[in-house]
Amino acid sequence: MRPVMRHFMRTFMRPFLRGALRSLPLALPPALLPGLLLASTLLMARTSELAPAAAKPARSSAHDAEAPRVDVDRPKPVFALFERHARVHGLAPLQPLVDAAAAGSTLRPPPGRYAGPVLLTKPLIIDGGGQVSIDAGDKGTVFVLRTDGATLRGLHLTGSGDSHDTDDGCLDVRGHRNRIENLVIDNCLFGIDLKQSSDNALIGNRVRSKPLAIGVRGDGLRLWYSHRNLIERNQIVDSRDMVAWYSNGNVYRGNVGRRSRYSIHFMFANDNLVEDNRFYDNAVGVYFMYTEGGTLRRNLISHATGATGMAVGFKEASNTVVEGNQFIYCAVGIGSDLSPFQPDSKIWIRGNRFAFNGIAMQLTSELGGNVVEDNVFEGNLTNVVQAGRGKAGLNEWHGNFWDDYAGFDRNHDGRGDTPYELYAYADRIWIEQPQARFFKTAPVLELLDFLERLAPFSSPELTLEDRQPRFVKPAPESPA
Repeated sequence: MRPVMRHFMRTFMRPFLRGALRSLPLALPPALLPGLLLASTLLMARTSELAPAAAKPARSSAHDAEAPRVDVDRPKPVFALFERHARVHGLAPLQPLVDAAAAGSTLRPPPGRYAGPVLLTKPLIIDGGGQVSIDAGDKGTVFVLRTDGATLRGLHLTGSGDSHDTDDGCLDVRGHRNRIENLVIDNCLFGIDLKQSSDNALIGNRVRSKPLAIGVRGDGLRLWYSHRNLIERNQIVDSRDMVAWYSNGNVYRGNVGRRSRYSIHFMFANDNLVEDNRFYDNAVGVYFMYTEGGTLRRNLISHATGATGMAVGFKEASNTVVEGNQFIYCAVGIGSDLSPFQPDSKIWIRGNRFAFNGIAMQLTSELGGNVVEDNVFEGNLTNVVQAGRGKAGLNEWHGNFWDDYAGFDRNHDGRGDTPYELYAYADRIWIEQPQARFFKTAPVLELLDFLERLAPFSSPELTLEDRQPRFVKPAPESPA
């Protein structure tokens, strides 16, 4: 509505006013003309203000798969055979077999190695039986799936180019309701790339990037404006990230991620389910950025170490459930910044195990609204860090087990008789001055903290209060 009104005012009203002013009696003082023109400009601006604000984008629906596709891919370059690696010069191309197969049929190529690239534009089942390898000779993208309802099974895709400008990868998916299962993907910059592709199933694939520095690898799995996809029992190893941008309602289940940067990074991606996954030795486990909704359930995330190491992160995220997970030996278990973000929203953190982390939970730029209940905190150097002062009452803490709880359970109801209270003493030095964190466990700082607790020479800051802490640690449930 707003552009239409502006166009109307600019095209019709302003010329009309100018003509009308010219036809006015000559007695009209010339000084009034600029004012009248200014009034017409203000009127146009006012109509812009009165136009209804743009509605908030709706979340994904079942009709997304039928939405027209917008081609956002940069044109892929075409490489002659002599430009590709010599190892593919004597290989037969797979493309003629694909072209000759009828739509809806099953293509089972003879076992062996084939030259890429391959373009699939019709519903077809290609079953390699684990004995078919497609190699693009280190140039371009190996396989492009541009259709709906196709199946790729038991193929080995390898040898993509290394250009980030053209997103060289092993498999580009540009369609809906496809099934990609039991593929082996290696020596590729990007692994599997879905753009505007919904209701696909990616099951049992193994993805490994090129042997490059972590920052210049491609993403092992990338979703962009792709909804309701099932990502199950895949292995993403030695990649950069697994990302989902503007992609809602996807399910990540039973996957393994190792030695990458982000295990999963959600951005503007709502209502995604992450359950029963195992993520080891990554810089960050799962990160929710600018998201609404979502569930993180029964995952094992360990050894997210380093300066930015974090098992789970929130950045302006809201209404997320984190339950039944294990966060073990990470620099930070859960790191939260301005989350939950939306008014009257919450983040529920319940039934998790935080063990042997540098900091179990780190809350910065805190707005409140976190509900932390029935978790186990054991063996962490620091259980909870709360940035700022006077914010202890913003979050809710109920029935958690704290290994440093100094109380009793005289009535044997499994709950402590007195509340668990966590205060920050000398820790405030490195909490409020991040540069001092380097000395966090240094003997001098530990001695200062001990003296501060023994005979406080300043008022300690209350971080949290759990009124009914667990007295006995519950047995953790192992992720499936």
